[in-house]
Amino acid sequence: MSSRALRRLKGKQRGQEAIDIGDLKLNSEEAGGAELEEAKDEELDEVLQPAKASSSRRAKKSKSQKNISNIYELIGEVDNDVDTNPTDEESVLAARTPEESRVSPELPKQETETPKSDGDRKLNNKKKKKRKKKKASAGDMQEESGAGDDIDALLETIKKTNGLSHTSEDCGASGYRPVLYVEHRNLNPENELKRYFGARAVLGDQKPRQRQRQFHRSTWMTTPKDTWPRFSRPGISMSLLESKDGLQFFVFEHSRDYQQVQFKFFDAVESMDPNNIVVLLQLNPYHVDSLLQLSDVCRIQEDQETARDLIERALYSFECAFHPVFSLTSGTSRLDYRRPENRAFYLAVYKHMMFLEKRGCPRTALEYCKLILSLDPDNDPLCMLLLIDFLCLRCREYASLIRLYEEWKVHRNLSQLPNFAFSVALACYHLSQQEETTSDESQRMKVKSDIMLQEALIMFPGVLMPLLDLCTVQPDAAVSSHAFFGPKSRLGQPPALTELEGLYVGRCHSLWKEAGVMLWMEGNVREVLKRVDSQDPLVDDCQNKRKQRYQSAPRSIHRHVLLSEIKEATSTLPLEVTTQPVMSYDPLPPLDSIMSYTRPERQNARASNESTLSLLFRSLLPNFNLQGGQRPEDDLEVARAGRELNQEVNRLMVAMRDMLANIQFQEPQREDNPDRDEEEWD
Repeated sequence: MSSRALRRLKGKQRGQEAIDIGDLKLNSEEAGGAELEEAKDEELDEVLQPAKASSSRRAKKSKSQKNISNIYELIGEVDNDVDTNPTDEESVLAARTPEESRVSPELPKQETETPKSDGDRKLNNKKKKKRKKKKASAGDMQEESGAGDDIDALLETIKKTNGLSHTSEDCGASGYRPVLYVEHRNLNPENELKRYFGARAVLGDQKPRQRQRQFHRSTWMTTPKDTWPRFSRPGISMSLLESKDGLQFFVFEHSRDYQQVQFKFFDAVESMDPNNIVVLLQLNPYHVDSLLQLSDVCRIQEDQETARDLIERALYSFECAFHPVFSLTSGTSRLDYRRPENRAFYLAVYKHMMFLEKRGCPRTALEYCKLILSLDPDNDPLCMLLLIDFLCLRCREYASLIRLYEEWKVHRNLSQLPNFAFSVALACYHLSQQEETTSDESQRMKVKSDIMLQEALIMFPGVLMPLLDLCTVQPDAAVSSHAFFGPKSRLGQPPALTELEGLYVGRCHSLWKEAGVMLWMEGNVREVLKRVDSQDPLVDDCQNKRKQRYQSAPRSIHRHVLLSEIKEATSTLPLEVTTQPVMSYDPLPPLDSIMSYTRPERQNARASNESTLSLLFRSLLPNFNLQGGQRPEDDLEVARAGRELNQEVNRLMVAMRDMLANIQFQEPQREDNPDRDEEEWD
C-alpha cells in the first residue's frame, strides 16, 4: 500500500501531518550527511528520470516490490512522510532538557502548511527510500523510557484492579449460587477422569478416523459413539405445559408410532423373554423403555459395559428431544413424575448416575444427583436426599453438604433423616482435619462435629452396632452390653426407621472405616453412654420422637430402596411392596399417575372352553370368536387367581433371598499331623 493510500485512510492531506520533534533534533553532522545524501539523490533522479518516463509499467512494478520488501517501512513512512522546517517554538522545545520539559508546561504546537513544488515532493520521496528511521536524541530516549514506565505502571494497576473485581464477582456469584446449581462441565465424566489420571491416560493416542467419523448432535449428558445405530427421530418430543412463578413445567410426549412401539414393548415384557426386547430394539434402536429394560438384563448378566452403553443411548434420545427453553442448569425446569413419559427420563438419569459412581466418578455422579433433585425438589420422587450426602462425602464436597443441610433442614426436616444426622457430623470432622483450615476454625468444627455425632447417636441408636459390624470392628463390652445400643434398641423401633437405618448403613459404611474416624466415634460413644446414664432429658425426648414418627414410609422411599438394591434395606421392605410385581422400567408407579394414553385391552379367550372346531377356525382366522366375550365372573376369577399366584411367588422369592443371604460356608476342619507322609496322596 502506498503512502498516499495510508494518508487517505488516516484522513490527512499532504502537509497536514504532525511534526515529529525527533526529526528536528539533528546535530550538525547528521544535517551535513543529510545534505550529501540529498545531492546524490538529485543526481540519481536526473539519470533515472528518462528511464521512468519511457517505462511507467516497470516503475509501478518496482514500486510495488519496494512496498512489500519490508513491511515495517510503512510505519516509518507515515510518520516521516514530509519534512518541514522547524519553527521558532519547536526549536525552543527541542533545545530544552528533559528536566525542563517535565517541569515547565509545553507550548502549544502549531501546524503550518508549507506549499511545496512537485520537485520537492519527489526529492522527499527519494530521500525516504534511502534513509532509515533517524535516531532519537538522549532526551527523547529518556522521555520514552519514562513514558514506558508510566504505561507499565498503569497497566499493572489496571490488571490488579481487574483481578480484584473479577475475584469479587466470582466470589459473589459462587456465594449466591443455588445449592442445587449444576455446571455443564461437571456432567462429563471425562473431565473428572482427566483430573485424576491426566488427559493422555483418558483419551489415549488414538485419533478418530475422519472418513468413518459420523457427525452427531452436540449434547451435554452423553457423547455419541460411532458404534451406535444411526439416529432418527424415535417419536419423543417435549412441550412446555405452563410457566408460573419463574418455573417452567415440561412434559415428554409420544407420537402415534411411538405409542404402537410402546404397546409392543409391553407384550415383550409380559412374554418374559429378553430376546423379544432385542428384536424390538433392532427395529427401533432408540426406544427408551426397551433400552432401560435390556440394560437391567445385561447388568444382571454382569455385562456392565453393554448396560452402561444402553443407558447412554437412552439419554441421548431424550436430550435430542429437549425443548429449546428446557435447561439442565438453571434449576427452574420441572418434570412431573406422575406422567409415565417423564418417568423414563428420571430412571435413565438415575441409572447413569449409579454407573458413574461405580466407575469412580463421584463428582460427576453428584452433579447428576443434583440434576434429578432440581427437576422436582418439593416432591423428590426418587428420594435423592437419601443419596446426596453419600456422594458429597465421596467427592469430598464437605462444605456443599453442610450448606445444603443448613438451608434445607427447617422446611425438609433433614435432621430427622439418619443419613444427614451422621453424614453432616462426619463432614464437619473432615473439615476440622484439613490442613488449610485455620486453628480457630478447626477447633470450632471439631466441637460442632462432636455435638452433632452425639445427637445423632442419641436419636438413632440402632445405627451403631450394624455399622461396626460392617466395618469389621469389635465393639467394647461396655457398649455391646448396654441396653441403649444393644439388640433390644432395634426391636422396638418402627419398621420405617429400620428401613432408613439399613439403607444408610449398607451404603455409607465404607466411609467410616478410617482409623481416625473410628477413634473419633469411639470417644463420642463413651460420652453418649455417660449422658444416658446421667438421664439426660434429650434421651427421653428422642425416644418419644421415634415412637411418634416413622410409622410408615412414603412410596418414594420404597422406590428408592428398590432402585438402590442394598440388601440391608430391601430385607426391611413391607409386605405390600414385596408382594406386588415390580417392573424395572417403572418401579412402583405413583398411585395418582396422569395417563396421556392407555393400552388397548387384549381379548384372550380361554382355550379350555373352546372346542376343536373353534380352535381350527381360530388358527385360520385369528379374529374368530365362536363363544363371544367372556363372562365378567370368569374375568374376576382369573384376575383373583393371578393375583394370588403372584403373591405366593413373591413370598417364595423373598424367603429364598433371605435364606441365601444367611448362608455361611465354613471350611472343613483339618487335622495338622506333622508325622503324616507328604507323599501319602501321590
